[in-house]
Amino acid sequence: MADEDYAEMVLTLVERIPPGRVMSYGAIAEFLQRGGPRQVGAVMAHYGGGVPWHRVVAANGRLVPGHEAEALRRHRSEGTPLRGEKVDMRSAAWWPPE
Repeated sequence: MADEDYAEMVLTLVERIPPGRVMSYGAIAEFLQRGGPRQVGAVMAHYGGGVPWHRVVAANGRLVPGHEAEALRRHRSEGTPLRGEKVDMRSAAWWPPE
């Protein structure tokens, strides 16, 4: 699969994540059945500015490194369940319907 095709798959999925919900890098890779968390992270770093990038977090709920303040502001405005300055993954994790 071409890199552009993979990037498009990742970005399309990220656009589907509802406000107040999140997916981890690994969950995105698992859903797509391609790549891994690092590959998803690379796509988001290079092409993710036009999608709700803040809805993609680490598996432990950690926000996007280097953009924590803006991500936290966006999560609070969407009502995303938080635990301190991390996303509460038990409440906020989202998986696309089949």
